Amino acid sequence: MNKKIVAVGMSGGIDSTMSAYLLKQQGYEVIGVTMSIYDKTANLPETEKSGCYGPNEEREIEEAKKACQKIDIKHYIIDLKKQYKENVVDYFCNSYLDGSTPNPCIACNSKIKFGYLLEESKKSGIKFDYFATGHYVRIDKNEKTGRYFIKKSIDPKKDQSYFLYKLTQGQLSNLIFPIGEYLKTDLKKLATEIGFKEYAEKDESQDFVEAEDYAVLFKDKKIKKGDIININGVVIGEHDGIVNYTIGQRKGLDLGGAGEIFYVIKIDAESNTIVVGPKEYLYSSGLIAVDLNFISIESLDNEMDNIQAKMRAHGNFIDCKIIPINKTSIKVMFKEKQMSIQPGQSIVFYDNDIVIGGGIIANKL
Repeated sequence: MNKKIVAVGMSGGIDSTMSAYLLKQQGYEVIGVTMSIYDKTANLPETEKSGCYGPNEEREIEEAKKACQKIDIKHYIIDLKKQYKENVVDYFCNSYLDGSTPNPCIACNSKIKFGYLLEESKKSGIKFDYFATGHYVRIDKNEKTGRYFIKKSIDPKKDQSYFLYKLTQGQLSNLIFPIGEYLKTDLKKLATEIGFKEYAEKDESQDFVEAEDYAVLFKDKKIKKGDIININGVVIGEHDGIVNYTIGQRKGLDLGGAGEIFYVIKIDAESNTIVVGPKEYLYSSGLIAVDLNFISIESLDNEMDNIQAKMRAHGNFIDCKIIPINKTSIKVMFKEKQMSIQPGQSIVFYDNDIVIGGGIIANKL
């Protein structure tokens, strides 16, 4: 029998490197694919800061190539610059200009890593049966319903299930996550033992852009100054562009003479205003979520209680219930009021360690 072929998304880091190594040890025929996403015309400044998008990409591709050579597997580079700009960079910038705060990693995973990377690899003539990445998650299947579902990693500090809630059943059916059953400390120990010490000691890339802040992405955009108003609509200051502010922000408002502590309560892109107010205005008992994707269930037909939600990748799990409004939106009600709900961010729902699904926060209640 021919071996099943697994294409592994290689980034040059320890997680994808060890994923490829482990799969080869399990008897698969393994190949490495690395996406090239940085467009040099973006002219981002050179920096030592690590990130997914920036001028250091050539170095990361070389690291991925070396890892494949060491594991003794073929390596391919897939050009996805156009797709990444349209689906991640432009989406990110346009969302900020609209006053919302998107998560670029979620868009990248659903549309680029588990979408265009596979499509363009196959168009290039690369044949494979499964696709794998170094994400810290687990995948399983409900034999009764036939649905695939995502489970948290056994390592709570490294769990990345939040970033993958947009994956479809079609995508999940051909995925393997080799390190979901590993603790990161154990994976580093194994890497050192088998001769991959340099990958175990390598700094991790956890940022979207190789820059100190996202301002570098907006240098060619028309950013307008506008009014900062209080909750009564009174102008109390001036902002230097809504893209420089997020809900809950306190620093950088430059309202020294206001006499009290203000937080960003609302970003109104239509009127180009920032609304500020006391901290208590940041709290809310619920929200509306749209752009839904469910994994463990086909759709939300009835209220689900006693579940947990996450509104930020590194945030806490929040007790809540979710209530269907229609086919495209749901209401989320928290057991305790939550602070700084960010329109544009993703909210992901869990039943213990199983990902139910998630959506995009439209507005707070």
